[in-house]
Parts: sequence; C-alpha cells; structure tokens
Amino acid sequence: MTAKAGTIAIRGRLLSFDADPAVAGEAEAVRFIEDGIVVVRDGVIVEVGEGPVIVRRLDPGTPLVDHRPHLVLPGFIDPHLHLPQTQVVASYGTELMEWLAKYTFPEELRYGDSAVAGEAARFLFDTLAANGTTTAAVYCTTHPVSAEAFFREAERRNLRMIAGKVMMDRNAPEGLLDTAELGYEQTKELIAAWHGRGRLEVAITPRFAPTSSEAQLAAAAALAAEHPELPIQTHLSENDAEIAYVAEAFPWSKDYTDVYERYGLVRPRALFGHCIHLSERERRALAEKGASAIFCPTSNLFLGSGLYDLAASRALGLKTGIATDIGGGTSYSMLTTAAEGYKVLALNGQKWPAFEAFRMLTAGNAEAVGIEDKVGRLAPGLEADLVVLDSRATAPLRRRMERVETLAEELFALMILGDERTTVATYAAGRRIYDRYQAGHRPLAPKLDQTPLPKSAQAGESAQ
Repeated sequence: MTAKAGTIAIRGRLLSFDADPAVAGEAEAVRFIEDGIVVVRDGVIVEVGEGPVIVRRLDPGTPLVDHRPHLVLPGFIDPHLHLPQTQVVASYGTELMEWLAKYTFPEELRYGDSAVAGEAARFLFDTLAANGTTTAAVYCTTHPVSAEAFFREAERRNLRMIAGKVMMDRNAPEGLLDTAELGYEQTKELIAAWHGRGRLEVAITPRFAPTSSEAQLAAAAALAAEHPELPIQTHLSENDAEIAYVAEAFPWSKDYTDVYERYGLVRPRALFGHCIHLSERERRALAEKGASAIFCPTSNLFLGSGLYDLAASRALGLKTGIATDIGGGTSYSMLTTAAEGYKVLALNGQKWPAFEAFRMLTAGNAEAVGIEDKVGRLAPGLEADLVVLDSRATAPLRRRMERVETLAEELFALMILGDERTTVATYAAGRRIYDRYQAGHRPLAPKLDQTPLPKSAQAGESAQ
C-alpha cells in the first residue's frame, strides 16, 4: 500500500456494529478485530482489517498510531444537548417547567452576546472530545449569534455537528422571544450561511409546543417543507405538567404528538427528545413516519420526569437514540449516560446488554440522526471519527478486568464503571482532537497500558 498525503493508520482492538444485536443477533451485528488497523486518507476510512495483514502492506512513510491494547470504536454521537446550559448543570431541586423558568431561561438571556456563546462552544467541544463524543445535535438559543458562534468554532475544528437557533415566541422572558416570522427568517439565514458548509448541518429547532404558537409551528412547517433534507429537533412528552399544558393549549389535538403531526414535523430525521409518556398511538405515528425518539436517562432521573420504555418503542419499530441532554442531564460522558440508561430500563423490567448499548452510542445514534452514511461505524467510505477507550483506566476498572472472561463482560464493566478517564484519544476526520497524555490525564499506572487483557477476553471474540 502506497502512502499518500493525509494518510494515517490507527491500530487497536477494533469494535463496530453492522446491525442491531437485538434484531440481528450478536454474530451478525458485532464486528470485532482483536488486532486491527483502520487506514484513513484525507479524513475518510479507506480500509479496515487485520493488523498483521495490513501492516505488511503499509508504505514505510505512513504514520502508524498503535493504541493496543485499547479499544478503537466509532466516535460517540450525542443526539440531544443544549449549548447554553453548561453552567446550569446540577441546579437544585425542580421539575421541568420550573427548571426552565428558574435556571434555563435566565441563563439563555446571556447568549445574545457572541463572546459568551463562543466561549461556551469552545468549552463544549473540548469537553465532548475528552469524553469521546465527535458529533452532537445541539440546541443554541433564540439569538442567531449563539448558533453562528457554535458553527464558527465547529468549522474551525472540522467537526460533524448539527445545531439550530431555537424558535420560541411565547411563555418565556421577553428577551428570549422571537416571532413566527423572525424565527423563520433567521433560520433561513442560518441555513444559507452554514448548512452543508464543511461537516455542519442546521436543524429546524422549535423548542417545544408549549413555547411556540400555532403561527410559529406553521413557520416551522414551512421550513420543513422547503428543506426536506434538514434535521428537526424538539421535545416531546417529557413531563406530566408539560403534557397537560399542551392538551390545554391545543384543544383540537388528539395528543401531544398530534400537534407536531399537524404541522408536518414528524418525519425522518425528526429528533424528539425524551418521549417518556407516549401512548401506543403516538409511538406508532412516530415510527410509521420515520421519526426518532431520543432517550435522555440522566436528565429524566435528575428532573424526576419518568422512565423511558425501550421495549414499547422497539415493538412498534420506533428508532431510539440515547443522549446526555446537558444541562438537565448531569454528565457529558456517553458511557455514564448509557450506565444510567441501563438502570432506567432495569426499573422498567427490561435488559440492555452491553453490545446493544455500545451499538446505540455509535451506529444506532447515527441511524437515529440520519447520518449513518457518514459516521457511526468503522467502514470504508465513512468519515474517520473515532474514540480510543482504555478499559483499565482506573483502579476499580483494572481490578474488575482481572476477572473478565468475554468481550461482552469487558464492555459492560466499561459502561458501568467508565467515564471520561477511559478516553485515551479522540479523532475527528482522522485528526487527533484529544489526547489524554497531552491533556494531563495520565492514568494512575501508565505501565499497565501495555498489559493485555486475560486471554479469555480475547480469544474467540472476533467471531461475534
């Protein structure tokens, strides 16, 4: 293999998912290579395979980054979080509607200042990279400058990011309100300036039905009709008081989901945050129209909103993603988010094996967002967004790994005990955007980095 400009080879224990293990079974869905190499050229994966085979064909000039014995996965995808809420995370003692009024809206008033939004974007991207998250779907504020600052910083870093200016014309402080016409025009301007620029996408972003008039929902419907390729993001059925308010504000509606259906906002690439208290009719409507439910476990637990029902969604074919929902959510780590998701589902009497969880963090979230043709798997032709994870990063993990016998056990322990300390490196389009050593997060015992896992955690797993 001849090295070309912009070529790099990344070696490690490769893990990716070709299908959902819950549907296709582990043998068909899980792709694991104990010693593998991902070859990247100009930010795109060009080859994935057995390390000893590929390394013999690499041109001597090709940089080879050897991350063994660490796991190399597609970068994590976070399909629901809020840029202006990074400084209200862990605010005490309220449920959703009071939380918005007491903490969120006052904070969002600051984001009419592009310097405030720019600093928040830099913090957010640094923090996501440290947690292995390479793509996110993000709510900015009603101020166009907040979205512009977000997109400028994302473009500078060459990240695949989705974001939108919030549309909100009622039930919020005056300084946060736009109008139906203004929300439409400002979103159109963002689309013209930023959508498809580099790796960026603009999302149509009505905050949720309680803060949008019917005129504004009609304006969002017009944007959706004019731009059928755009993602849509909003909130649905998070809290009982919210649902009651929607029933009163839209007395003609069958249910909460019907409000969005009336305005053409239920379709592929429509991301509905939370979806906790849905009826069977609502789940069926979302599924049939190709929309996605976004499960936000740390937020749902922290705000006391309720428990997501994954089994009910699966039964009707409703795509589900999982997200941090910063700042109602309490962790930037997708591993921690998955751990809390496991507990939420356990309270609902449901099981969530590690392979299914890691698939949702990567390929599953890519599918939920509608970017599975771009990221989410280790496969030729996809963008080289990767995360490298150390399943022995902390003393509790190292002790647990001494008794691990299978890859599934290793992943489950990593999910439950892991956090940002497990991130060794993060790559965006083949460029390393986080390195734990350069960031000063050297593990407690660096010499263990080259200690292999027990053979029972290695042998036979590549066939799964």
